[in-house]
Amino acid sequence: MGAHHDTHGHDHGHGDSHDHGSYATYFKGFILSVILTAIPFGLVMAGGFESRLLTVALVVGFAVIQILVHMVYFLHMTAKHEEGWTLMSTLFTLIVVVIMLAGSLWVMYHMNTNMMPQMNHEALQGFGS
Repeated sequence: MGAHHDTHGHDHGHGDSHDHGSYATYFKGFILSVILTAIPFGLVMAGGFESRLLTVALVVGFAVIQILVHMVYFLHMTAKHEEGWTLMSTLFTLIVVVIMLAGSLWVMYHMNTNMMPQMNHEALQGFGS
């Protein structure tokens, strides 16, 4: 029984190249996530830029970078692991995110258009600025 235990040891087929992360990598990922959340939050709370499109583009850009940070630092999805599974997981994630964003924008647009037809939207645009 001792020989059987010694041949397996603590190696469970992961190999030396399979990194499950350390406290340092998790901490670095956490700090990057906090920074990538604080910058767009501060930008929006300060009123954003004159161009609303630029503000939205920056917030979305920070969100995309944060997704990549989470994939690398917390999900450990790098080119070195699991051959093609990383690419398939990434593509699946991108498809789901695009479907969720498109669906959310579609629902919000149609709720805004159909639920409050009595409101004068042109008059309200000058009110918020």
